[in-house]
Amino acid sequence: MAKKTQKTHKGTKKVLNVRQSGSITTGHPGHRHNTGSKNAAFNRNKRSKSSLSKADTNRLKRAIDTL
Repeated sequence: MAKKTQKTHKGTKKVLNVRQSGSITTGHPGHRHNTGSKNAAFNRNKRSKSSLSKADTNRLKRAIDTL
């Protein structure tokens, strides 16, 4: 009988990016549409990526199954 394995959560894998060091980055919400009515500082800050905390990284490693 085959061993059951954890499948990768595809939605999570599409949103997160795993760096070579093992840290996980993700984008900011609120920057995809209607940006013309938002001020320039908001749009500029949302353009950058953000790193997940160590606790969130450990929790999501099992979900994306790439580490």
